Amino acid sequence: MAKIKIKQIGSPIRRPESQKKILIGLGLGKMHKVVEREDTPEVRGAIAKLPHMVAVID
Repeated sequence: MAKIKIKQIGSPIRRPESQKKILIGLGLGKMHKVVEREDTPEVRGAIAKLPHMVAVID
């Protein structure tokens, strides 16, 4: 299956608890951290909920 790289570009400080949990679920939590995940609809949905905090990089 295809992989995507996700980079955290926003801080979880002063964000709702639900957004913090989504970040943790993606394996993020610190600024500028990059993780590689499988490109599934679930991961894409989590990214879509945090467009101000994460970016998909090549």
